[in-house]
Amino acid sequence: MNERDIALIDELCHQQSEHSLLEFKHNNDDPKMIGKLCSALSNAARVANQDLAYVLWGVDDATQSVIGTSFDPSTKKMGNQVFEFWLAKKLQPSITCSFRVVDHPNGRVVLLEIPAATTAPVSYDDNAYIRIGSATPKLNDFPDYFQKLITNLRPYTWEKGIAKSFVEADDVLTLLDYPSYFRLTKQNLPDNRIGIFERLTADLLIIKDVGGRWNITNLGAILFANDLNQFDSSMARKGIRFVAYEGTNKASTVKHRKDGVKGYAAGFEGLVIFINNLLPQNEHIGAVFREETLMYPEIAIREIIANALIHQDMTISGAGPQVELFADRLEITNPGKPLVNTDRMIDLPPRSRNEALAALMRRMNLCEEQGSGLDKVIISVELYQLPPPKFSADENSMQVALYAPREFSKMTVDERIRACYQHAVIMYLDSGQKMKNTSLCQRFGIDLKNAAQATKVINAALDSQHIKLADADKPRAGYLPIWA
Repeated sequence: MNERDIALIDELCHQQSEHSLLEFKHNNDDPKMIGKLCSALSNAARVANQDLAYVLWGVDDATQSVIGTSFDPSTKKMGNQVFEFWLAKKLQPSITCSFRVVDHPNGRVVLLEIPAATTAPVSYDDNAYIRIGSATPKLNDFPDYFQKLITNLRPYTWEKGIAKSFVEADDVLTLLDYPSYFRLTKQNLPDNRIGIFERLTADLLIIKDVGGRWNITNLGAILFANDLNQFDSSMARKGIRFVAYEGTNKASTVKHRKDGVKGYAAGFEGLVIFINNLLPQNEHIGAVFREETLMYPEIAIREIIANALIHQDMTISGAGPQVELFADRLEITNPGKPLVNTDRMIDLPPRSRNEALAALMRRMNLCEEQGSGLDKVIISVELYQLPPPKFSADENSMQVALYAPREFSKMTVDERIRACYQHAVIMYLDSGQKMKNTSLCQRFGIDLKNAAQATKVINAALDSQHIKLADADKPRAGYLPIWA
């Protein structure tokens, strides 16, 4: 880290002068001054849409040359309190200001790194400040700055975080599968490094660091890492894990296990092929065709895995997407409670915590266009006449289960009602059509002479308030989802 800090100090010192995100000091360690600066610089960084601001002790204000300092934040105290602890209590909302002592070749420098405000204006001793040039006035006295600060405050965006910092250019090209980026985004691979780095930067996969080096963003690592284990452990644990069991539960023998180490985009196709090669063949007999097919529709597998990757909560540490293949089902689980009710996932537009990740994966055709994915899952499942997928969630995870072929007579009552509801949703999404007894018979593979079986399912779905009559005065008009 010292090498990077020296490069950072040199770069800051070569800027034209102090500005709204930078302050130079020699030995002035007045606590109130430091507190006001932390508030002002944090707020100014958010106004400027920058992640960090800095104070440097040991730099001459006039010449911007390193001259060394006697200031030592680790030994400074306020009363009986350690100075850094005192400062942290005075700043609200709490921000993590980082003091680092740097042995610069020209003298001892204390570097204070101040993060931008994230949830609200940062105040010191109950007053919020702002940095305007080299002045540090109260924020309330400058309403235009206050309004811009409020506008720029956004929830934490995981994708913009840094997965690896201060990386040599050669190492960037080793750590990231950049040829896959150009292939998947259908761009010609530039014949020079400048062109490659321009494109990677434009999609926020990397950003410039100091000293001619680069930072790889979380977005760049999670999508295009050649090996996630080359990053920190929290990133490595977000790799996709696949486990295949011989039986119907986790106590049965594990037949196959694969812990993904490649980024999601770089390894997606390989994962889908790997899963498909393990799936048994199933003879599909339906109205459309009769032939040997994979047990589960490939489009359903692709879309559900892609959704698990896109919609997971990246801030949950120690957890990543998991695909588990049992004898009777395929389960895909991702960390994080879904932002949409599980009963409305098919029809409502998706809400993602990771918009940049979602947008880039759609651009690379690794998942369907926004809002059209899960309906294709249901349509493909109906075409294969499989039991209905099950969407379930708890406080920490979301799970989708695809079930192996099972005749109507062997489906549970809950499965029949769920299939009826999903069928009504699909019919409604297809130009507002109504589900009818005949269409439900076709979905279940029920002979029309046994249509009473479908009627019984419809009545159960009506009783459980999953569907409703399209026209109460015309029972034969068909049925709609309960929310339609």
